[in-house]
Amino acid sequence: MAAVARLSLLWVWLTLLLALCLRVMPMADGWQVWRPDWLGLMLLYWCMKQPERVGVFHGFILGLLLDLIEGAPLGQNALSLSLLAFLSALVYPRFRTYSLIQQAVLIFVLLGLVQLVNQWLRTLFGPFSMHLSFLLPSLISAALWPWLATLFKALGRRSANE
Repeated sequence: MAAVARLSLLWVWLTLLLALCLRVMPMADGWQVWRPDWLGLMLLYWCMKQPERVGVFHGFILGLLLDLIEGAPLGQNALSLSLLAFLSALVYPRFRTYSLIQQAVLIFVLLGLVQLVNQWLRTLFGPFSMHLSFLLPSLISAALWPWLATLFKALGRRSANE
């Protein structure tokens, strides 16, 4: 039993670190606005799938790692990802009863709120112009949510059958 729990925790951290790598992967300047928020999406998935194991602490640690990798002011992304994990814990009981489309809309709202906080923090730390294009990653992530949830559900069934 302990080996299965350890393997499950390893799988969670592996997917979160993969999402972190996808988040900081270099892209052309014009295309960065179209990048999904992979790290926020994976953190939301695991907070909804295993709320007793993944939570605010994971969001804080991943946010600190992201701050160090991006060179952002220390704590900026840690605050936003911790907020995302906290908000997911608040909506968890209702989230599981929603259809995939309703979940995607809620994902858009949660990621949009976190992006708004992140943009607000960027304006506090220096000159930064704010416009509504910061919501595009949230919109793309919400569009990807049904496929991601279905993929992980199928992978979970497949590993349970083996």
